[in-house]
Amino acid sequence: MTQEVRVRFAPSPTGFLHIGGLRTALFNWFFARHCGGTFILRIEDTDRERSTEDSIQEILEGFRWLGLDWDELYRQTERQEIYVRYAERLLDEQKVYRCYCTPEELQEMRKRAEAEKRPPGYDGRCRDRKEPLALPFALRIKAPREGSTVIKDLLRGPVTFENSQLDDLIILRSDKTPTYNFAVVVDDVEMRVTHVIRGDDHLANTPRQDLIYRALGWEPPEFAHVSMILGTDKKRLSKRHGATSVQEYRHLGFLPEALINYLIRLGWSHGDQEIFSPAELKKLFGLDSVGTSPAIFDPEKLVWVNAQHMNRLSPQTLIPLLKPFVAEEGLKIPEEDENHLTRVIACLLERSRTLKELAHSIRYFYRSDFGYEEKGAKKFLTAETRPRLQKLRQKFLALTEFSPEAVHAAFQEIVQEEGIKLISVAQPARLAATGGTVSPPITEVLSLLGREETVNRLDRAISHIESGD
Repeated sequence: MTQEVRVRFAPSPTGFLHIGGLRTALFNWFFARHCGGTFILRIEDTDRERSTEDSIQEILEGFRWLGLDWDELYRQTERQEIYVRYAERLLDEQKVYRCYCTPEELQEMRKRAEAEKRPPGYDGRCRDRKEPLALPFALRIKAPREGSTVIKDLLRGPVTFENSQLDDLIILRSDKTPTYNFAVVVDDVEMRVTHVIRGDDHLANTPRQDLIYRALGWEPPEFAHVSMILGTDKKRLSKRHGATSVQEYRHLGFLPEALINYLIRLGWSHGDQEIFSPAELKKLFGLDSVGTSPAIFDPEKLVWVNAQHMNRLSPQTLIPLLKPFVAEEGLKIPEEDENHLTRVIACLLERSRTLKELAHSIRYFYRSDFGYEEKGAKKFLTAETRPRLQKLRQKFLALTEFSPEAVHAAFQEIVQEEGIKLISVAQPARLAATGGTVSPPITEVLSLLGREETVNRLDRAISHIESGD
């Protein structure tokens, strides 16, 4: 019988959910879903000074926005008695020992190691103490002093660590709180974790954790240490490379499926395919296609991926996603205008890369109090173009319908009558209608604005020219 896959994502709630952490979560989540296994969300909040409830809620909210569910949820602060029970069991089995060393003694050991150019580590002075003392004590595990520990990594193959580099790690502090490495292992044992998929910055912890697994009589899970995410300058991803919080990308107008798609492709591939839906990723994701080279985070590539996902959605589907960003623009679109909004979105979608960009582009369809782009206005809203705008206004008023085709015909008539290029009348009209020199085809824009609003905007531009503003 095949063992059920059980994986965990274990964030520390000391700040926002970083996209590097999210990628690790995605590798775990899609691996579990692909295998029909269990995904455990474990909040490692034992650092009580830095952990906050706000950070926990942000992690959970980020997961909900991304559509990532969890099968089991734990908080380490609710599991204190479990850690103490396991530590006392190891003490009874003489696999750990009481350490009475004071902070001053430990500092002296570190200084001596530095002076002797040795790696800092505990010197084991309490290891063979026979009689317990009536003093505060921590519990340290007895690490092997000879030989080596080999970690079988699913991505990197065997990784060897010399045991001489390991010291007797504290597993329980004198205040009965567990250390990180001990709590992690106890939780993995209790939760029957089969695979640990995490960043390679944790690789150095693995031999210490391997020791604790085996002391507890538990076969270690299978490990897969994935590469770090680097910025385009090949340095560890940080704020200087742009947004690093999941919620920041949400507020910038990225789709959750696009962020998932981009992050999981940092280190995983499936042929030359770039765009994946979450359903496709569940079907295809596997550790055998995860590489070990550092992944480079490219913000422009993420924007491109987001644009691809936006263009896969219908305008009707985008409306509810777009509404918060439309509100940020100060626009109020009545419910009865949603049919018109659908047509506006269809017009603008191909040129928009994020929901925020799309909402910003929409504004000139619903507000006419915009200013004119200065450089464009100087070039196209001039005494020379004023008669053309006036003639265009009259032709629009004479049309029996105000379709894109009819609007285009009116432009062509002026081109023929004036012996000019289309740009000489189209760009002034675009400035008048949108305030800028770039937009979707002007015939579509004007048709969506409607005859009355288009004429009003032409009048406003003509007045602008006449006033010399």
